[in-house]
Amino acid sequence: MTEQALCQEFRVSRSPVREALRFLATNGFVRRMTNRGYAVRQVNLRELEELYEVRLALEVHAIGKLAERGGPPETLLALRKTWEAIRKKPARRKGEDMAALDTTFHETLTALIGNETLLQHLKSINERLFVFRMIDFDKPHRVESTCTQHLAVLDRIAAKDVRGAREALRKNIEEGRTIVRTTLNEALARTYALR
Repeated sequence: MTEQALCQEFRVSRSPVREALRFLATNGFVRRMTNRGYAVRQVNLRELEELYEVRLALEVHAIGKLAERGGPPETLLALRKTWEAIRKKPARRKGEDMAALDTTFHETLTALIGNETLLQHLKSINERLFVFRMIDFDKPHRVESTCTQHLAVLDRIAAKDVRGAREALRKNIEEGRTIVRTTLNEALARTYALR
């Protein structure tokens, strides 16, 4: 891909194309090839696993602190209302919309402990995982199970149950990780079978 070809294809100026390519390169989705443009990077399963491990470590730590202290009731209530409403009306939602709501849920809880450095690291990881979260939410049952899991996390925080909150959060993240891993392995197997 070259900047010029993308500008022509999408009929936009160079600035947004350059910014998009910079974002994609920074997050490891494309790589810059000297004097030749950009190439899409193949998914590196090991790197993906590492991102999920770091995400899990950061969030389990954060949720433990939050459950220990308790959180602002109005914020926790707003999160609860959002996920209860989604559970009551499980109309087919776009993976992108669900991925954004899921990201907001996790980042909001993490922000409540007041550790800005931890939150920024989580946001960076979430940017890189966003496309994979969309894959996660393409599975029909995932919206329902996510609602149940998020509400369980909120219940454990309200009860100041540190261990229970960590376990509920771990279950939520691990289910998504398993779905993404399985989906990517199947896609890679199909790709190699076509060769």
